[in-house]
Amino acid sequence: MTELNGKIAAVTGAASGIGLASTEAMLAAGATVVLVDRDEKALETVCARLGERAIPLVLNLLDPHQCAGLLEGILSKTGKLDILHANAGTYIGGDLMETDLDTIDRMLNLNVNVVIKNVRNVIPHMIERGTGDIVVTSSVAGHSAIPWEPVYSSSKWAMTCFVQTMRRQLLKSGIRVGSVSPGPVISALLADWPEENLRKAKEAGALIEPKEVADAIIFMLTRPRNVTIRDIVVLPSAFDI
Repeated sequence: MTELNGKIAAVTGAASGIGLASTEAMLAAGATVVLVDRDEKALETVCARLGERAIPLVLNLLDPHQCAGLLEGILSKTGKLDILHANAGTYIGGDLMETDLDTIDRMLNLNVNVVIKNVRNVIPHMIERGTGDIVVTSSVAGHSAIPWEPVYSSSKWAMTCFVQTMRRQLLKSGIRVGSVSPGPVISALLADWPEENLRKAKEAGALIEPKEVADAIIFMLTRPRNVTIRDIVVLPSAFDI
């Protein structure tokens, strides 16, 4: 598969989970990918495995100064940017009254503010070039109000709105904006699940692999330029929300 030959992509939260699967899929499609993550050791390991078209960029996106340097860091390594996959995020669930206030701040900063700032950071470059793709990792929780995750669900509803508004703002600039909205994905967010529970959930069709989300992202990126996939929902077969 060579649909992305010559393209330069950047993926935030790229050292694991959906971000890593997205990176691997783009590399397989011919792109060069800048992997953005705060975990320097993990980035070194991953990039050594993936080869020379996988380029590490260590940034803590929760640090305002480092976050503001996203595009500068990418361009210093590649000279241009065609695709941004704004994927970095975190998760909390449970009753709101039992949720730590600092944890709420961190989630909303990473899931909402950082994504908005990352997009704001890269769009002047894309507008100048007259082309680009922006894909945001949202969630099925951004389409249905999930009562056991009020903060997370709210953050993803914000992303659903953001993607729809930015698509309209940028459609005449040659820039496509869309989101991928998975159901439960086997990732670090499920790291504390017992292995047996994970096995049973997967066999029941209640979980999906990061690669299955990455496949949807590649589908979005490889449509003809006159086609925008604004949002694609990827669910486990047994998921009933």
